[in-house]
Amino acid sequence: MMRLAVPRCGGLPFFKEFPFSSPTLSPKASPRTFCIKMSTSPPSQLTHIINLPTQLDQPVSIVAAPSVSDTHFRNAIESSLFKQWLKNIQTETGLLANGAMSLKQVLIQVPGIVFARGPAVAVLILLDSEGETYAVLTEQVRVPVGRLILELPAGMLDDDQGDIAGTAVREVVEETGIHLNVHDMVDLTAFLDSSTGGRVFLSPGGCDEEISLFIYRGNVSKEKIQHLQGKETGLRDHGELIKVHVVPYDKLWCATADAKALTAIALYEMAKRDGLLS
Repeated sequence: MMRLAVPRCGGLPFFKEFPFSSPTLSPKASPRTFCIKMSTSPPSQLTHIINLPTQLDQPVSIVAAPSVSDTHFRNAIESSLFKQWLKNIQTETGLLANGAMSLKQVLIQVPGIVFARGPAVAVLILLDSEGETYAVLTEQVRVPVGRLILELPAGMLDDDQGDIAGTAVREVVEETGIHLNVHDMVDLTAFLDSSTGGRVFLSPGGCDEEISLFIYRGNVSKEKIQHLQGKETGLRDHGELIKVHVVPYDKLWCATADAKALTAIALYEMAKRDGLLS
């Protein structure tokens, strides 16, 4: 698992998620520096230096954790996955594209087998305005793919209270500024067969993350739609840098690569088809 932090570097186990924190996503006069850490352990003596075309004046240090052998270290830095990630962050839509950030260090640790992340929730927000329906998305930096992703407002359940709907409402407020009434939301995953547990798994081969998908529909003015478009949100003290996007619902399926959004669309349309939603 990698962790991205600006300007300080935090650490999490290799091949898990990539939390991101930075003061801003907008271009800066002087580049910000971020560190990718795959461990909380102090670095060992195994190091490798690379130079990226996008930041020739700042070499990147690849460092091995103490438990990593020379063979594993070499295999990691020479792997096609790592090389592809380096390419991704340097593309036109990559993290290093506009010079707002720079890569300083990568700390490598032998990967684990399973990522136990736990339950999560996401909300498909549909707003009707002057005869057209809009979907609300958030734009966030996703370090594993090295680019910005448009996705549904979502979040993890941070405790064992099981308040899924309440968590969904809180995440929507934090990520979009929209205040929803929990009683107005419909759990789309509750329509699934009972054998599924009423959850969806996006990557069950390596992660236990189970997601509940909700839908909310409301009516708003055109001014509200315009106010939401491009709004910057997120908990800055938690490292969240989020921008709100509003897109026509009939274009949503091709406007995002977010599996949560695409799954929510499928569940919503099938539930309507079968008369499960008014």
